[in-house]
Amino acid sequence: MSSSAVTPESPPRDERARRRLALIGGSLGNLVEWYDWFVYASFAIYFADSFFPGDNPTTQLMNTAGIFAVGFLMRPVGGWVLGRAADRHGRKSALTLTVTMMSVAALLIAVAPTYGQAGYFGALVLLIARLLQGMSIGGEYAASATYLTEASARNRRGLGSSFQYVSMTCGQLLGLGILITMQHTLTPAQLSGWGWRIPFVVGALFAVVVFWLRRRLQETDAFTEESSSDGAARDDSPRGSLKALWQHRRQAGLVMALTLGGTVAYYTYTTYLTKYLVGSAGMAKTTATLVSFTALTLFAVLQPFAGMLSDRIGRRPLLITFAVGCTVGTYPIMTALGSADSYWPALGLSLLALVIVTGYTSINAAVKAELFPTHVRALGVALPYAIANALFGGTAEYVALWFKSGGHEKMFFWYVSGCALVSLVTYVLMPDTRNAALSRAEAASDGGPRGGDDGPSVKAAAGAAR
Repeated sequence: MSSSAVTPESPPRDERARRRLALIGGSLGNLVEWYDWFVYASFAIYFADSFFPGDNPTTQLMNTAGIFAVGFLMRPVGGWVLGRAADRHGRKSALTLTVTMMSVAALLIAVAPTYGQAGYFGALVLLIARLLQGMSIGGEYAASATYLTEASARNRRGLGSSFQYVSMTCGQLLGLGILITMQHTLTPAQLSGWGWRIPFVVGALFAVVVFWLRRRLQETDAFTEESSSDGAARDDSPRGSLKALWQHRRQAGLVMALTLGGTVAYYTYTTYLTKYLVGSAGMAKTTATLVSFTALTLFAVLQPFAGMLSDRIGRRPLLITFAVGCTVGTYPIMTALGSADSYWPALGLSLLALVIVTGYTSINAAVKAELFPTHVRALGVALPYAIANALFGGTAEYVALWFKSGGHEKMFFWYVSGCALVSLVTYVLMPDTRNAALSRAEAASDGGPRGGDDGPSVKAAAGAAR
């Protein structure tokens, strides 16, 4: 091969620059989306009594957690509508639309009247905003997971897709950072009175900047290929449709099964962790927030390394390691966290849990995208993931608080372990997706089918979903 030849291991300089720009653009937008989503959970301990009267803090948190969970119910709708848009009109257009919706939702929360000002009308505004956020996030996951995976070099898809959870976590860290700053500059009364509105205003402003940025992203090669003259000659009416997804229903079932344990564990050790440390361990709010902030910072740093590892050894080893660790480790870790009364023990245990969860978070976007062909990839990633997320991830915090209010808090630990066990069976049965071809060009270089087509590996993977 001549020195001028280009190999997958050494793409031309302009190609590397384009991929870096796509990675940055897609990640920054995802960061803002998830900042707005998670800041609700981070600040709930301060605004819960503004919308729901009563003297029981647990009941107030359950009400706000209920609205948080309801937002997840819109994720399947967003996954369907925006996933279809991403498959039919491009990943870029869907990414732009999701961040616009999130900006509007953040503004609604920022101006929502309290119970004292308008009774339960404020809670209604809060509910509408969360439904809009849920729809936006449902589409965001599909578009960003597909975009980051398709925009990455084939031998670095694990690394590229890992930035989805890097950006998700950095969005949460940004929210926690603002919370920590406000905790040290405002009094608790000021935070509960009006300070909690500030992060939602900030989120709306961030979204405007990201809207401008996403308008300048390039479409992925895989989608451009599908929309080329060769692809346009085909009947593309099923593109991104439920009919097209039904043809890959077994892969969709596989996505739901492999998501189950990961989404419950992730929300347990991220959004619920601060409340658990405050409500069950008796830790001060400021200390619990600092524990979460530090643990999540290191968690974000871990993601690319785990993604790179999956590019070398495959996806299944990481997924299986996560599921085993979560199945056997949740009860002892959560029990120990419930007795942690200072920063360092709580941080160590939180890090242990998040290291285990990294086996799922770092690569799940790539695994799901590698199961489907281009014409239904975004919808295939979005809809089954959103359904599993709505049923299990979005309700994790509410289930935890429900067990707590009933005096059986430790039953929640077994619930998390049980969900991880279901996913463990899936991971053991499914083949590795690392070498799947995501475009006709990649398939041609292999002499085999594309990811999601009816090749032997995909048929075996689909069989695990039965």
